[in-house]
Amino acid sequence: MGRQSDKCNPMQRFLASYAPQAYAIMRIVIGLLFFCHGLQKVFGLFGGVNGAAAPLLTLIGIAGLIELIAGALITVGWFAVMASFIASGQMAVAYFSGHLPNGFWPIQNGGEEAVFYCYVFLYMATRGAGLWSVDAASVQAPR
Repeated sequence: MGRQSDKCNPMQRFLASYAPQAYAIMRIVIGLLFFCHGLQKVFGLFGGVNGAAAPLLTLIGIAGLIELIAGALITVGWFAVMASFIASGQMAVAYFSGHLPNGFWPIQNGGEEAVFYCYVFLYMATRGAGLWSVDAASVQAPR
């Protein structure tokens, strides 16, 4: 029995050769988007929370701090596994505490974004930072 890649069509083989770069771009873009959510909550940017920054010692304020720090770490790929795992957990808590009470299905309760982030960050936590990251550069640096 051959390898799975032996059964792939030419387009899939071509695209698979860029998988590390595509993953790195995904990590950077998703990290930046999460970072922007933190900026929105902590500093009131992008419309803020009800037009202002959230008080820091509230659940939304603490969530904003996690989003700000984890988003930055994920973007640059530094402590990316830990940051992604924490971000995934935060999004699970956000879904179960903030969205699930409004109905089961994410499409109905407004929780699609939380579910999406939760599972993307969980995947990142299992995969690591990948290319173009501080984590990868520190592993390759001579001692």
